[in-house]
Amino acid sequence: MIRLFVALALPERLRPWVQGLQSGIPGARWAVPENLHLTLRFIGNVDGRLFADIMDVLAAIRAPAFDLQLAGLGQFGERGRVDSLWVGAGRNQPLDRLQGKVETALQRLGLEPEHRKFLPHLTVGRLKSAPAGRVAEWLAAHAGFALPPFRIDRFTLFSSYLAREGAIYRAEAEYPLTEAA
Repeated sequence: MIRLFVALALPERLRPWVQGLQSGIPGARWAVPENLHLTLRFIGNVDGRLFADIMDVLAAIRAPAFDLQLAGLGQFGERGRVDSLWVGAGRNQPLDRLQGKVETALQRLGLEPEHRKFLPHLTVGRLKSAPAGRVAEWLAAHAGFALPPFRIDRFTLFSSYLAREGAIYRAEAEYPLTEAA
Protein backbone atom coordinates (compact mmCIF):
# COMPACT_ATOMS: atom_id res chain seq x y z
CA MET A 1 0.00 0.00 0.00
CA ILE A 2 1.11 3.51 -0.77
CA ARG A 3 -0.38 6.75 0.63
CA LEU A 4 -0.93 9.37 -2.09
CA PHE A 5 -2.03 12.95 -2.67
CA VAL A 6 -2.00 15.37 -5.61
CA ALA A 7 -0.57 18.83 -4.99
CA LEU A 8 1.19 21.94 -6.20
CA ALA A 9 4.66 22.23 -4.70
CA LEU A 10 5.72 25.66 -3.46
CA PRO A 11 8.67 26.90 -5.55
CA GLU A 12 11.95 26.70 -3.66
CA ARG A 13 12.62 30.45 -4.07
CA LEU A 14 9.45 31.26 -2.06
CA ARG A 15 10.03 28.84 0.81
CA PRO A 16 12.10 31.30 2.91
CA TRP A 17 9.17 33.74 2.91
CA VAL A 18 6.95 31.09 4.49
CA GLN A 19 9.69 30.03 6.89
CA GLY A 20 9.66 33.60 8.20
CA LEU A 21 6.17 32.89 9.59
CA GLN A 22 7.21 29.76 11.43
CA SER A 23 7.85 30.88 14.98
CA GLY A 24 6.11 32.35 17.98
CA ILE A 25 3.76 29.52 18.99
CA PRO A 26 4.99 27.11 21.66
CA GLY A 27 4.72 23.44 20.69
CA ALA A 28 3.90 24.11 17.03
CA ARG A 29 5.19 21.58 14.50
CA TRP A 30 6.15 23.75 11.55
CA ALA A 31 6.14 22.29 8.04
CA VAL A 32 9.62 21.65 6.69
CA PRO A 33 10.38 23.77 3.61
CA GLU A 34 10.53 20.91 1.13
CA ASN A 35 7.08 19.70 2.24
CA LEU A 36 5.26 23.00 1.58
CA HIS A 37 2.48 22.35 -0.91
CA LEU A 38 -1.10 23.16 -1.83
CA THR A 39 -3.15 19.94 -1.90
CA LEU A 40 -5.48 19.47 -4.84
CA ARG A 41 -6.74 16.07 -3.66
CA PHE A 42 -5.82 13.70 -0.85
CA ILE A 43 -6.16 10.14 -2.12
CA GLY A 44 -5.06 7.95 0.79
CA ASN A 45 -3.74 4.40 0.75
CA VAL A 46 -3.91 2.48 -2.52
CA ASP A 47 -2.48 -0.76 -3.85
CA GLY A 48 0.04 -1.03 -6.70
CA ARG A 49 -2.53 -1.58 -9.45
CA LEU A 50 -4.62 1.45 -8.48
CA PHE A 51 -1.41 3.47 -8.11
CA ALA A 52 -0.56 2.76 -11.76
CA ASP A 53 -4.10 3.65 -12.86
CA ILE A 54 -3.93 6.93 -10.90
CA MET A 55 -0.66 7.84 -12.62
CA ASP A 56 -2.28 7.15 -16.01
CA VAL A 57 -5.44 9.23 -15.45
CA LEU A 58 -3.45 12.15 -14.07
CA ALA A 59 -1.16 12.05 -17.11
CA ALA A 60 -4.21 12.47 -19.34
CA ILE A 61 -5.26 15.77 -17.70
CA ARG A 62 -4.85 18.81 -19.93
CA ALA A 63 -4.94 22.23 -18.35
CA PRO A 64 -3.21 25.57 -18.90
CA ALA A 65 -0.40 26.92 -16.75
CA PHE A 66 -1.48 29.87 -14.58
CA ASP A 67 -0.31 32.41 -12.04
CA LEU A 68 -1.13 31.96 -8.38
CA GLN A 69 -0.77 34.21 -5.37
CA LEU A 70 -0.85 33.02 -1.79
CA ALA A 71 -1.98 35.61 0.73
CA GLY A 72 -3.73 35.81 4.06
CA LEU A 73 -3.63 33.44 6.99
CA GLY A 74 -6.15 31.16 8.60
CA GLN A 75 -6.67 28.29 10.96
CA PHE A 76 -8.46 24.97 11.04
CA GLY A 77 -9.77 23.27 14.13
CA GLU A 78 -12.76 21.86 15.95
CA ARG A 79 -14.51 22.63 19.21
CA GLY A 80 -12.52 25.80 19.83
CA ARG A 81 -9.18 24.06 19.43
CA VAL A 82 -6.87 25.15 16.57
CA ASP A 83 -4.98 22.25 14.98
CA SER A 84 -3.39 23.85 11.92
CA LEU A 85 -2.32 27.21 10.52
CA TRP A 86 -2.27 28.05 6.83
CA VAL A 87 -1.60 30.59 4.11
CA GLY A 88 -4.55 30.92 1.74
CA ALA A 89 -4.93 31.23 -1.99
CA GLY A 90 -7.41 33.71 -3.36
CA ARG A 91 -10.11 32.66 -5.79
CA ASN A 92 -8.44 31.49 -8.97
CA GLN A 93 -10.48 30.00 -11.82
CA PRO A 94 -7.60 28.06 -13.44
CA LEU A 95 -6.73 26.53 -10.05
CA ASP A 96 -10.37 25.59 -9.44
CA ARG A 97 -10.60 24.04 -12.92
CA LEU A 98 -7.42 22.03 -12.41
CA GLN A 99 -8.63 20.77 -9.04
CA GLY A 100 -11.97 19.83 -10.63
CA LYS A 101 -10.22 17.88 -13.40
CA VAL A 102 -8.13 15.99 -10.85
CA GLU A 103 -11.23 15.21 -8.78
CA THR A 104 -13.21 14.03 -11.82
CA ALA A 105 -10.36 11.84 -13.08
CA LEU A 106 -9.98 10.13 -9.70
CA GLN A 107 -13.73 9.56 -9.34
CA ARG A 108 -13.76 7.88 -12.77
CA LEU A 109 -11.35 5.34 -11.30
CA GLY A 110 -13.89 4.59 -8.58
CA LEU A 111 -12.40 6.66 -5.77
CA GLU A 112 -14.91 8.17 -3.38
CA PRO A 113 -15.60 11.86 -4.00
CA GLU A 114 -13.96 14.38 -1.73
CA HIS A 115 -16.72 15.56 0.58
CA ARG A 116 -14.98 18.68 1.86
CA LYS A 117 -15.24 21.88 -0.14
CA PHE A 118 -11.96 22.76 -1.86
CA LEU A 119 -10.28 25.52 0.16
CA PRO A 120 -6.88 26.12 -1.42
CA HIS A 121 -4.22 26.64 1.23
CA LEU A 122 -0.66 25.89 2.22
CA THR A 123 -0.40 24.35 5.70
CA VAL A 124 2.49 25.98 7.53
CA GLY A 125 2.10 24.46 10.99
CA ARG A 126 0.25 21.92 13.08
CA LEU A 127 -0.76 22.48 16.69
CA LYS A 128 -1.70 20.17 19.55
CA SER A 129 -2.39 22.38 22.51
CA ALA A 130 -1.19 25.85 21.62
CA PRO A 131 -2.46 28.69 23.81
CA ALA A 132 -5.36 30.42 22.03
CA GLY A 133 -3.92 33.83 22.84
CA ARG A 134 -0.62 33.01 21.16
CA VAL A 135 -2.43 31.76 18.04
CA ALA A 136 -4.46 34.98 17.90
CA GLU A 137 -1.27 37.04 18.32
CA TRP A 138 0.43 35.09 15.52
CA LEU A 139 -2.51 35.61 13.17
CA ALA A 140 -2.61 39.34 13.97
CA ALA A 141 1.17 39.79 13.64
CA HIS A 142 1.22 38.23 10.16
CA ALA A 143 -2.19 39.41 8.91
CA GLY A 144 -0.79 41.18 5.86
CA PHE A 145 1.31 38.23 4.68
CA ALA A 146 1.40 37.68 0.92
CA LEU A 147 3.75 35.97 -1.48
CA PRO A 148 4.46 37.46 -4.88
CA PRO A 149 2.49 35.77 -7.67
CA PHE A 150 4.22 32.74 -9.15
CA ARG A 151 3.70 30.49 -12.16
CA ILE A 152 2.11 27.09 -11.77
CA ASP A 153 3.34 25.01 -14.69
CA ARG A 154 2.86 21.49 -13.26
CA PHE A 155 1.12 19.46 -10.63
CA THR A 156 2.59 16.52 -8.74
CA LEU A 157 1.52 13.12 -7.44
CA PHE A 158 3.19 12.67 -4.05
CA SER A 159 3.53 9.65 -1.81
CA SER A 160 3.56 10.19 1.92
CA TYR A 161 5.16 8.13 4.65
CA LEU A 162 4.30 8.97 8.25
CA ALA A 163 7.42 8.95 10.43
CA ARG A 164 7.88 9.88 14.09
CA GLU A 165 9.36 13.25 13.10
CA GLY A 166 6.51 13.98 10.70
CA ALA A 167 5.47 13.14 7.17
CA ILE A 168 8.06 12.40 4.51
CA TYR A 169 6.88 13.25 0.98
CA ARG A 170 8.23 11.96 -2.30
CA ALA A 171 7.29 13.17 -5.77
CA GLU A 172 6.14 10.08 -7.67
CA ALA A 173 5.29 11.89 -10.92
CA GLU A 174 5.03 15.44 -12.23
CA TYR A 175 2.45 16.46 -14.81
CA PRO A 176 3.15 19.53 -16.93
CA LEU A 177 0.53 22.14 -17.65
CA THR A 178 0.43 23.73 -21.08
CA GLU A 179 1.40 27.28 -21.91
CA ALA A 180 -1.18 29.26 -23.85
CA ALA A 181 -0.58 29.35 -27.60
